[in-house]
Amino acid sequence: MSKDSKYKFILIPPFHLPDENEFTVPGYSVPKDKSREERLLNADFVLPHLEDVDWELHPGAKPPYGNWSVETREEFAHAATARMGCVREACETGKYNAAILLGGGEPGFLESREIGREFGVVVTANAFSQMYLATMLGDSFSIIDIEGVHNVYYRDLVRTHQLTHRCRSIRSIGYSLPRPGDTDPDTLTKQCEAVARGEQNIVVERAVNQAEAAIVEDGAEVITLGCSMTFFLKPHIEKGLKDRGWDVPVLEGYTSSIELAKLMINLNVNASGITYMGARPPKMNSTLFV
Repeated sequence: MSKDSKYKFILIPPFHLPDENEFTVPGYSVPKDKSREERLLNADFVLPHLEDVDWELHPGAKPPYGNWSVETREEFAHAATARMGCVREACETGKYNAAILLGGGEPGFLESREIGREFGVVVTANAFSQMYLATMLGDSFSIIDIEGVHNVYYRDLVRTHQLTHRCRSIRSIGYSLPRPGDTDPDTLTKQCEAVARGEQNIVVERAVNQAEAAIVEDGAEVITLGCSMTFFLKPHIEKGLKDRGWDVPVLEGYTSSIELAKLMINLNVNASGITYMGARPPKMNSTLFV
């Protein structure tokens, strides 16, 4: 990393969870006093994309709703409000030219783009970046996600980003995140830890099977990942598909968002002043077309 880099990024997690309770998840539960590299989710394949970046990793806000990961719309709304404050504080420092919003469900993204544009700061997020990069790589894409309500929430994101005509499906790997009321000890956190230890486990096989089914049955030509707790599966899905004869791109949120931010800075562009106008823009149309 060079201190003379033209990329001055702050990476902002969706939340930070206590590091000593039953609902911990990789990355977002690491103690705040650890180094940024230790706190960065999937650092092994994300760090190479930050080699030319001056970057900081925000500790993340405490989620107002409780001490577990976001899944429902209500929880995402709480997380969005908490993170927007972090985004504004970061923009007000004048230290950064991009804010990378971490987390597959990208809470507060649209509002943060509005904030960032006010300060000349590019804001990217994980679902948005993956989806639009996917449309450059193939005619259609599918999403591999955790199970349950997160799938429905993620469908909302596809609609928000106006890509229903390019998204073929959202497929579940059959695992969810630990939360109050769950009694099954076999959570995605446990599976992620097993993969990190190099153990054979079912989640990788499920993810590859679902990715192949998305290609064969749904017509997907690119694979993207939903919840950020599935991002660790990227290299495993890539290898699994390649071993089965498929030459299909697989994207994940962190690297897609980092590289999209670099592209926007290189092009000297930010969000449109019409789409993300402030409260009193200097000029605006009398008619807004839908």
